[in-house]
Amino acid sequence: MTTTSTSTTALAEDLTGEYSIDPSHSRIGFSARHAMVTRVRGTFNEFAGTGHLDAGDPTRSHLELTIQAKSIDTRSADRDAHLRGNDFFDMDTYPEIRFTSTRVEVVDPETFRVTGDLTIKDVTRPVTIDFEYTGNAVDPFGSHRLGLEGRVRINRKDWGVNWNAALEAGGVLVSEKVDLEFEVSAVRSAPADG
Repeated sequence: MTTTSTSTTALAEDLTGEYSIDPSHSRIGFSARHAMVTRVRGTFNEFAGTGHLDAGDPTRSHLELTIQAKSIDTRSADRDAHLRGNDFFDMDTYPEIRFTSTRVEVVDPETFRVTGDLTIKDVTRPVTIDFEYTGNAVDPFGSHRLGLEGRVRINRKDWGVNWNAALEAGGVLVSEKVDLEFEVSAVRSAPADG
């Protein structure tokens, strides 16, 4: 993993350790413009992520995320079936969407820029996501948690997700630009050694 220079962050040193995403308290979603007039929002209901946080030097941190593509949910069974099919994600052939970080940078005390490889279908391309650190707490069960929120806009055609339909009045049914949204509650599974 490539590193860059560090600066002061809002992370306390004792937050260093191994973390897993808590899927019941996290959301991975997306939104895209529909018919050029409104946004359709959706989520992926099944995902798993792990990572190492180095609070003293966040550039030494890393993470991995795997999303079960068939867990897509836009609150429309017909639309979800279309998204799962060959027109969009071909989820029978490509059941997982994956992200693996390659670099973490400190932007300011509460913002971390994470660059990594995003794989959708059989295409892997780099993306960069700014994450806001939203705090940490020890929950009633004694688990150490921290929160992160991030968003990035991608062009779905860069990953071979090309289907569309022309509108009679001009424009297309589904925007090429898609916003990916991450609201993460991560639980420390092991503190740093020592």
